[in-house]
Amino acid sequence: MNAAQISSISLDLGTTSIKAGLLNRHGELGNLVARPAPKIAVTDGHYESAALAYAEIAEQVLAECIAQAGDCKSLGLCSQRSSFLIWDQDSGQALTPLISWQDNRGAAICEILRTQESLIRNLTGLPLALYYFAPKLCIVLQDNPSWLARLVNGELRVGTLDTFLIWRWSGGKYFMTDVSMAARTLLMDIGQRQWSPRLCELFGIPLGILPEIRSSAGLNLKLGNGLTLQASVGDQSAALIASIGDGYSEALVNLGTGGFVVRNLSGAMSAMDGYLQTLVYMDHVQRVHFAIEGTLNSIAAALAPYPVNECRIEDCAQDEIFCIAEPSGLGAPYFRGDIGLQFSQSVEHLSQRRIAGLLLEAVIFRVARILEEFHCECPIERVYLSGGLSELICLQQGIALCVPFEVYRLQQSETSLQGTALLAAGMTLASHRKSERIAVTDNAQPLRKKYLRWKMWLDDLLAA
Repeated sequence: MNAAQISSISLDLGTTSIKAGLLNRHGELGNLVARPAPKIAVTDGHYESAALAYAEIAEQVLAECIAQAGDCKSLGLCSQRSSFLIWDQDSGQALTPLISWQDNRGAAICEILRTQESLIRNLTGLPLALYYFAPKLCIVLQDNPSWLARLVNGELRVGTLDTFLIWRWSGGKYFMTDVSMAARTLLMDIGQRQWSPRLCELFGIPLGILPEIRSSAGLNLKLGNGLTLQASVGDQSAALIASIGDGYSEALVNLGTGGFVVRNLSGAMSAMDGYLQTLVYMDHVQRVHFAIEGTLNSIAAALAPYPVNECRIEDCAQDEIFCIAEPSGLGAPYFRGDIGLQFSQSVEHLSQRRIAGLLLEAVIFRVARILEEFHCECPIERVYLSGGLSELICLQQGIALCVPFEVYRLQQSETSLQGTALLAAGMTLASHRKSERIAVTDNAQPLRKKYLRWKMWLDDLLAA
């Protein structure tokens, strides 16, 4: 890539890897550099890694990219959400490990606050769940009461990974996070785009110890490494930015470890009961972009034991067995932990491939129903598939058969890096995506008819 044509540098602070790349003036991403993130140690539900080692690897990756960037100084940053640490204000040394978003130490607090779930959902757009920042920080402060006073008087700092690195790279000048990251803490009022005194009170977290909330783009923050931070955003928001346009006629279906189905939320649309309301980003003119999201939990774990790669669309709709393929419980809009991986009849007599087909049907049907409800609220014209599981031809064709609009599979990789780079460069979002339309067979009726029967079965299950 010609260094003279570089528009922005992009850094992705992932859970398992740290990546950087360069975006040229044509919106093409190249010169990728990647290193494994420090290994996460798991002990009794605690997921932790070395915070300073993470920072050092991120700096190495970024330095390699800077060396290829010529005169470009514009940086975009995206980060895993809800991973955080506490560090010393004077020395910059970490008092805690980097506590991962996967960590479940906040489970007890979530149960204590269960009666406040409606209030929390109304203010944040999110369910009360242990994966977010607030429940975990609450427990850390309860376990280490001396730290709270030191945080209040400014001796210590606390923040998500983006906050720590921006603070570190600016020599302590900027103590901030962007609205997309703050929106996934359970502490921000998404309507006001400010920390909520009520939420802070519920979790026992003083509002004054939290970083300043800024926009996601147009930051123009000078860093000690010579770069100017122009954009900072959560990783899922960055992927969405790269995948679908700013309008309301498209939806994204990402199928990986879990699944999410998301579309931009227009002012004319309601929040829709049960669905997550996601603050995607705030642009350089302080305009806020929202999305609505349905979720599928742990689908990769359900599929892993079975030969899903062998399944074809012709294998589907062969019987009257219905299935849910979410081992950790139904996700949005249902949030039913008591309904997980299950079949309507015994499957002991079935082959492994047939069971795989039933599980794939369950994913197809859940995605189709979410899209159907989105479409009823505001028409959808196109759907884009992404994520590792979207490579399965059976899933691609099944979704395309069950929805009344065009379905495409995104061909681009590193969507989080791409979206962050576009945001930092001020380019039109999703304008450089590459995709292929899913071709479907003519014989769609059996699967569509089974989908209708599956919806009735699910409704009965939910009502029981």
